[in-house]
Amino acid sequence: MAVSMRGELIWFSDQTSARLEDVQFVLGQGPGLLLPEGTEAREVPDLDRLLMKYWPQFVPEARELGVGAMFVWPVRVGAAALGTLTGYRRSVGALTEKQLAEGWLVADKLAAHLLVRWPNPANGKNGPGHAGAVDLHRAEVHQATGVLSERLGVAMPEALIRLRGQAYSSGQSLTDTARAVIDRELPW
Repeated sequence: MAVSMRGELIWFSDQTSARLEDVQFVLGQGPGLLLPEGTEAREVPDLDRLLMKYWPQFVPEARELGVGAMFVWPVRVGAAALGTLTGYRRSVGALTEKQLAEGWLVADKLAAHLLVRWPNPANGKNGPGHAGAVDLHRAEVHQATGVLSERLGVAMPEALIRLRGQAYSSGQSLTDTARAVIDRELPW
């Protein structure tokens, strides 16, 4: 499972879920993106059959990670979508009605939890492993985007596109690519 809020990965259960979110952000493709307000859960019970025509670059990346199916619930308060709760499994197949309903319960509880606790600098705890805390996994991406914008003399959106392109073409995670930019390890 992974939770993203407005494009920012804030929690993940394992490295596969983190990498899936990273791939979706890098490619701008995947079932966890572009959930319009009022959207119901998005089930993709078989990545190969249903997604290849919609997200041709995403599917091979997800399959390489061993993912067979993905499920996305909007995290929302009322009609306002705050983000997404994305789950995956290695086998193909739809969720049962009970599993789908339980996903909604988790997404709703998560929204309530975030409203109460995020951000909460008063508790003095931040980062992974602290209840209610948020670890901004893409902070370095935003920093590297600014560095590239300045170095290349381009607008921020173009700098982010170039950073995403470098990550994809190198096979590295977006965060690792951003660190290389910040540490001046990449020639530009």
